[in-house]
Amino acid sequence: MIKKYTMFLIVLISGYCDYIYAQDPQFSQFYASPLYLNPALTGSVKCPRVTLNYRNQWPALGSTYVTYIASFDQQVKALEGSLGGYIYADQQGDGAISTVNVSGIYAYTFILNRKANINWAFQVSYMQKKLNWDFIFPDMIHPLYGPIYPTSEVLVPTSDVSKHFDASTGGVLSTKDYFFGIAIHHLTQPTESFRSNDDAVLPRKYTVHFGTNIPIKGIGFKKGDVMISPNILFQQQKDFQQMNWGLYLSRKGIVGGIWFRQNLSFHYDSFIMVLGYVKEKMKFAYSYDLTVSQLKNKTLGAHEVSFTFIFPCSKKKPTFRTISCPSF
Repeated sequence: MIKKYTMFLIVLISGYCDYIYAQDPQFSQFYASPLYLNPALTGSVKCPRVTLNYRNQWPALGSTYVTYIASFDQQVKALEGSLGGYIYADQQGDGAISTVNVSGIYAYTFILNRKANINWAFQVSYMQKKLNWDFIFPDMIHPLYGPIYPTSEVLVPTSDVSKHFDASTGGVLSTKDYFFGIAIHHLTQPTESFRSNDDAVLPRKYTVHFGTNIPIKGIGFKKGDVMISPNILFQQQKDFQQMNWGLYLSRKGIVGGIWFRQNLSFHYDSFIMVLGYVKEKMKFAYSYDLTVSQLKNKTLGAHEVSFTFIFPCSKKKPTFRTISCPSF
């Protein structure tokens, strides 16, 4: 019963009503899907990189929100920057709404001096969203026998597929010890409506993030053996605002992280725990979102898995610095 109501509500929230605005899927391992977070993180490592991510949000309600993403990027010396792209697939409400996004990115690197670079990127995207109209409305459900009634809702969709192009941009200032980034997604604010009017606008998403690396020396550790990395990440899309506070601790390839997510009204949402392993060119991590809001007993949080592989490349010294952002 809960799953059927959830599917109905998801359809409403995703743009069937004129006054509702859509929002983007999100990941809790922000830097394990760097191109999705900020296009300016394209080429943040020198060599070609492939990343794979999977997220299952609110598993207690079934396949309510399931997202997959695969990306590739690399620095290209001839272009004085980097090229990359990603494709993600998002399923909502057990397939009631499915979305596919294909994006290509070019990032140019401005060399400020020997210690600092600015990466600025431009992204173009093609998005297709499909709506499965074969779902159950609340007025169809009998309390004992389930969905046995016809619905009184009038469904007259123009199409069950919404298609549009989009553009985004972002920049990152990086040094050896810290980085600061901003990104603006959906510059064109496209409509995702399944009807002929211009409702269901996808509003711009603003992202600001900052992090630094602090080596721990002493207490029996060599310099560089232990590193802590505090991070702050803020996002806003339409009236939705989110602040994330995070801290990573790494030693000999083992990375542990904690994040706390809240809105600006100090309504706490979730506590995120990350555990990862980094070995040479490979990275793997698992994270769990422990819900602390009023939904904590109904959703079972969210599970997320990421995998990154960095291909071997030339040993020549790069002409510009890589970005020292966290692994996950």
